[in-house]
Amino acid sequence: MSDRPRTALTRRGARLLPLAVLLCLPPFYLDAFWLRIGLFSMAAAIGAVGLALLSGTAGQLSLGHAFFLAVGAYGYAYFAGEPGPGLPPALAALLAVLLAGAAGGLFSPVAARVKGIYLGIATLALVFLGHHVLLTADSVTGGFNGRSVPPLTLGGFTFGADSPELTVLGVPFGAEERLWFLGLALFAFTWFTARGLLRGRPGRALAALRDSETAAAVMGVDVARHRSAAFVVSSMYAGLAGVLLALAFRRVVPDYFSLALSVDYLAMIVIGGLGSVAGATAGAVFVTALPLLMTRYADQLPLVTAPGSTDGTVGPTEAARYLYGAAIVLVLLYAPDGLHGLTRRARDRVRRRRRTPSTPTATASPAQPAAAARPKEHTP
Repeated sequence: MSDRPRTALTRRGARLLPLAVLLCLPPFYLDAFWLRIGLFSMAAAIGAVGLALLSGTAGQLSLGHAFFLAVGAYGYAYFAGEPGPGLPPALAALLAVLLAGAAGGLFSPVAARVKGIYLGIATLALVFLGHHVLLTADSVTGGFNGRSVPPLTLGGFTFGADSPELTVLGVPFGAEERLWFLGLALFAFTWFTARGLLRGRPGRALAALRDSETAAAVMGVDVARHRSAAFVVSSMYAGLAGVLLALAFRRVVPDYFSLALSVDYLAMIVIGGLGSVAGATAGAVFVTALPLLMTRYADQLPLVTAPGSTDGTVGPTEAARYLYGAAIVLVLLYAPDGLHGLTRRARDRVRRRRRTPSTPTATASPAQPAAAARPKEHTP
């Protein structure tokens, strides 16, 4: 490795180390409510990154993301629980992710041949089909009431509420504190694998496919194979997000994995910025945290009432949807590249100001020597 790449890696590590330390601090200072918001946001970010690869990079519209989230969540609950095989939770989580990828692989022939709004309608059928199966397959899914989720266990360490007491630096670590670090590890894995995929040959092929299928085919890109691969990878990211969501909720119910959840994920990648890992993360945090915060502070917000009110006013969930619906409209009108594009332009503007030298003060130019006097001509 040459000195230049090594120096770049060292600088990148120096920038990421303070951020990693900062992200490890919340369990020591924040209560369970804020940690749950962080957990739900990390799970949403993992799923949003997968959808950003599919819709933002590959240019394939999908309205069925909630289906693959349900496959991951229910797959883990079934493989690790009773009734079910009762497998070790770590193996059950891996199989749930692979099951979501297999479901995406079964649908990938459709994704390879259909594009645009037609693919969106086709994936919409997955949500309705999946919701019907979740309600009727009682022996596997628990029906309308859902089923409880067994805690994850790794090497004798349990990420659950019934785990043995653990105190770190004087702070008792319950389920949320333990799951926080698991969520960070899964999100870091998603972040680096997705960025590596986008910066490599597959990412460039998918970007070329999004811009022009004809040009991509001329350059040697197998259009059908790359479309199918993008759908499978996106499904596996959604399955991983479903597993983390199931662990955070501790119970999975069919009504959560509805069409509204798929629309929420589309809102995440549009607000954050299509085709960007950082943008998908920012959009996921915004869309996930906003309704939870509005629910908690509903009594302090104007025109918003507490959940369950029957006086016909706007509840916090509906108000949150109105707000990020307005955010989508503003992004489409004034910032088509989303929050990530706004941040990048602001950063570039600051860098240009730093690099631009200050304009030197104008100085008085030295007096020019007077032109040589010409002898006056005598008039005849």
